[in-house]
Amino acid sequence: MKPRRSWSRVFQDAWSGIRETVMHERNMKIHVVAGAVVLTAALLLRLPARDMALLLLTIAMVLATEVINTAIEAAVDLAAPEWHELAKKAKDASAGAVLIAAAFAVFIGLLVFWKPVMALLGL
Repeated sequence: MKPRRSWSRVFQDAWSGIRETVMHERNMKIHVVAGAVVLTAALLLRLPARDMALLLLTIAMVLATEVINTAIEAAVDLAAPEWHELAKKAKDASAGAVLIAAAFAVFIGLLVFWKPVMALLGL
């Protein structure tokens, strides 16, 4: 039976996975910067806590799907180093999940920011 890892080791491994994804995946870097810009704008506009929570949840959804996508791509590359139709299908599906999350994040961002930005512009 495999020995259990300590909680601290579990969290260290999880942070390592996040850090590696941020350091080596271009799209993850884009998502992190976009999330930081959104949160900065939300703070500057003094959005209500409910809107901030919605934005945080949305950003987390995009970042989590990007990490999952990276994990799936790595596992598929390990299992099928040569091109295979099923490998392509798995990788395309996981990338599609990120696209869905990112598209809905943009939509939610528009809904949350529309009124505050219009008010700021005096429209």
